[in-house]
Amino acid sequence: MSKKINIGIVGGAGYTAGEMLRILIFHPQVSIKFVHSTSNAGKYIYDVHTDLFGDCELKFSSEINQDIDVLFLCLGHGDSVKFLEQNTIHKKIRIIDLSQDFRVNTFFKKQNRTFIYGLPELNKQAIEKASNIANPGCFATCIQLALLPLADKKLLNDDVHVSAVTGSTGAGQALKPETHFSWRQSTLSIYKAFEHQHLNEITHSVLQLQHNFKKNIYFIPYRGNHTRGIIANVYTTFKGTEQEAKKLYKTFYKDAVFTHVNDNKIDLKQVVNTNKAFLHIEKHGEQLLITSITDNLLKGASGQAVQNMNLMMGLDEKTGLKLKSSGF
Repeated sequence: MSKKINIGIVGGAGYTAGEMLRILIFHPQVSIKFVHSTSNAGKYIYDVHTDLFGDCELKFSSEINQDIDVLFLCLGHGDSVKFLEQNTIHKKIRIIDLSQDFRVNTFFKKQNRTFIYGLPELNKQAIEKASNIANPGCFATCIQLALLPLADKKLLNDDVHVSAVTGSTGAGQALKPETHFSWRQSTLSIYKAFEHQHLNEITHSVLQLQHNFKKNIYFIPYRGNHTRGIIANVYTTFKGTEQEAKKLYKTFYKDAVFTHVNDNKIDLKQVVNTNKAFLHIEKHGEQLLITSITDNLLKGASGQAVQNMNLMMGLDEKTGLKLKSSGF
């Protein structure tokens, strides 16, 4: 594709918008037309995302420019619906929403828009034809990647147990007591045990592949004392061998460009600052343990959103996303 893709970003001051800008400024097929932020209108983007000094001379805008191809909504949960109720976006503009507003309830009646759930490992062909994408949640992405190969073969026949730790950036930029450095450093804590909001979309995706799934998914999320990255340990009963499980997973993800099954031990430093997901498989007695790791701001948010844009616009899905992790 020779013509540049014109994009706009709404909610431009947050963590996900910052990651989006860091990717798209260097994306060879993208032209950023505006970055919307009512609270920062008129400021240079590098006044907020200070590491972009020298890379971007754009200022935040209070106006919505409709002369674009793709609009990214980097808004808080519930705010994307409010934004679309208050602003009519031209039908020709494709929307990629990073909130949870359309992940399960996919139809937005006021603008007659249907959103496709944007997990490429599950819905790649639908994404390629989509006009609107509901980008998956960070925990949801990491956990679903651990479960989908089993669901695809109708092998989720027992309860699923998940414990997962996320970095502090998963809580967003707004300061709260539990995200403050002094509180979060050198500690771990559980929150929203068994009732995290991402459970809805996880279950929805499992049912897409295994319609008769009626068991429970027990999810314990942890606040980690690091800034970014998710590690999820998922286990459930599996009657086959460890080698059979590895073959099943490698077959399912053989065409996935960012998701890889690794026979070696995995750790967060291998995927942080990348759009990759690594999976590691072990069998312990009757339990199959799947460890899944991702970067919550990239594969769990902005990187995956750009991957979806690439698919929608007919580009190689890796375009602009060949990011290398840091070893230390």
